Amino acid sequence: MKGTKRKVSTEADENIVKKSILGDLEEDYASGDEAYEVDIPKIDRSRSCPYLDTINRSLLDFDFEKLCSVSLSHLNVYACLVCGKYFQGRGRKSHANTHSVEVNHHVFLNLYTLKFYCLPDNYQIIDSSLEDITFVLNPTFTKVQIKQIASESKLSRAYDGTTYLPGIVGLNNIKANDYCNVVLQALSNVPPLRNYFLREENYSHIKRPPGDIMILLSQRFGELIRKLWNPRNFKAHVSPHEMLQSIVLCSRKRFQITKQGDPLDLLAWFMNSLHVALNGTKKRSSSIVTKTFQGEMKVFSRKIPNPEFSDEQKKKLLETEEYQETMVKAPFLYLTLDLPSAPLYKDELEHNIIPQIPLSMLLAKFNGMTEKEYKGKRDSTMKRFEITKLPPYLIFYIKRFTKNLFFTEKNPTIVNFPVKNIDLEELVAADAKCPNTCYDLMANIVHDGEPNEGKGSYRVHILHQGSNLWYEMQDLHVTDILPQMITLSEAYIQIWALRKTANTNDQQQMET
Repeated sequence: MKGTKRKVSTEADENIVKKSILGDLEEDYASGDEAYEVDIPKIDRSRSCPYLDTINRSLLDFDFEKLCSVSLSHLNVYACLVCGKYFQGRGRKSHANTHSVEVNHHVFLNLYTLKFYCLPDNYQIIDSSLEDITFVLNPTFTKVQIKQIASESKLSRAYDGTTYLPGIVGLNNIKANDYCNVVLQALSNVPPLRNYFLREENYSHIKRPPGDIMILLSQRFGELIRKLWNPRNFKAHVSPHEMLQSIVLCSRKRFQITKQGDPLDLLAWFMNSLHVALNGTKKRSSSIVTKTFQGEMKVFSRKIPNPEFSDEQKKKLLETEEYQETMVKAPFLYLTLDLPSAPLYKDELEHNIIPQIPLSMLLAKFNGMTEKEYKGKRDSTMKRFEITKLPPYLIFYIKRFTKNLFFTEKNPTIVNFPVKNIDLEELVAADAKCPNTCYDLMANIVHDGEPNEGKGSYRVHILHQGSNLWYEMQDLHVTDILPQMITLSEAYIQIWALRKTANTNDQQQMET
């Protein structure tokens, strides 16, 4: 009898098959027949790990800094998928190996290579059921998925059962970072910026000089955007821990998690730093930040003689070249709107009057005719502004706070504005080429309470593009809101989107 090849398909039959094959071989050897080579396959443990059912997805949180909970090292960090803690290494004397032996937790994920391992046996686990975990750690989006986001209004269900709308997700307030949260939530809903950072390939190849830490800013912001728009999250909120740490580090502690700051200061610094991190230059098209937010204006300036001088002295000075009007073109990322002073006295019923002013009156500052005085140490300068180029997304900063040596004052004036269709045609220079000048509101940052540090709070109103509904977000709290209620708030920073028409080809190209 000649020997035959046998294949083993299951682990249970392996011993039986081995005995059977060995018995056949003995018979062949005794009868003098030539036996064929026998294949006894090895069982692939990587595809049949017995510990996969111990994974506890409800304890997994990949938002925090990737460092070992024992050694505090960033190198070669693994996440225990049973308890959610981070440990270093997987060798015999490593913290992860020790943890697996002591606590009987066996399934680990390398946070950088996204590979799964079973410890202390130290073999790689290959199983398609673990893909949801790698997607939460590092969400990825195709170009087709990004195009669909603009029209998507379907609610997603998190692993814990709560429902959420991707993009309209609460951010954890670690201590006093509400001023950061509102800026990050507003910027994450600006379509060109969002679409750019959803694709990691757009910025992962950018090289910075050795030792430059600004590259962290673009990496962390991209990670945060992808987590906020992830439709397969395990929970319905995100902790911006790593993003905030990069802001503290890159700003050299100018902005902190433990101390409330000004959202405008953060927004201005963040946009300029992100522009630098993306290797942006003075050219408008050099980064996604300037493509999206940068406009251009003419600034007319003329000096005014000191009022203490006599009329003759003033007349002579006005004839000199130094006191002639000059004009320069300057780029801008946001427009500052000055509120008129609030009334000092109470009304007849002993109530404080809350004045109101239309947005159009504040925008008159940029019509090219309204002059404003800027006082210097010796001379004053009269300036007027005229817009020559409107950006696809326009940011208004309503100047509510005035600071002096002792305290900060807040102007409570309510600004009346329409939520849709404001026309800025009157502000644009006659020789400027702006075929479309109509804007719709898409984000509104509000300050509530007293102006002094730590006593007030910030919240943001966001228009969800897919559902066309407004939402109010304050840290972890997300609620829907009527657009009529938005105009009653003390608006501080606003982002307006240029209306899409047949003429706005640039805008449409950026969105796709």
